[in-house]
Amino acid sequence: HVQLVESGGGSVQAGGSLRLSCAASGYTDRTYCMGWFRHAPGKEREGVAAFWPAGEKTNYAGSVKGRFTISQDSDGNTVYLQMDSLKPEDSGMYYCAADTTDRAVLPSFGCGRTEYEYNTWGQGTQVTVS
Repeated sequence: HVQLVESGGGSVQAGGSLRLSCAASGYTDRTYCMGWFRHAPGKEREGVAAFWPAGEKTNYAGSVKGRFTISQDSDGNTVYLQMDSLKPEDSGMYYCAADTTDRAVLPSFGCGRTEYEYNTWGQGTQVTVS
């Protein structure tokens, strides 16, 4: 089944940019919900962005709206998170996630940003903003 591997994390100054990548191996389905989550010390893991390839719908946390962009390669094997105007509070471990279950997606809404909606996770990539 699908396995996810994140890359692209690192250390940047406030105001800088990073582009995270999530490479999927194994069978992929462009109807899967894809999401990016982050986990900072002392805080619970939060959903940053979600993407529904079938409907090309996106869903962003208010704290990153206008600064982060989730996207997918045309072949469907790589999901990206472009992060601009980074702030120190954006620091944390970033995880790529996928929902490979048969859960139905509401076309008018797309994919959510809650942890329980996703069953496949990568190992994470560290982002540090100073």
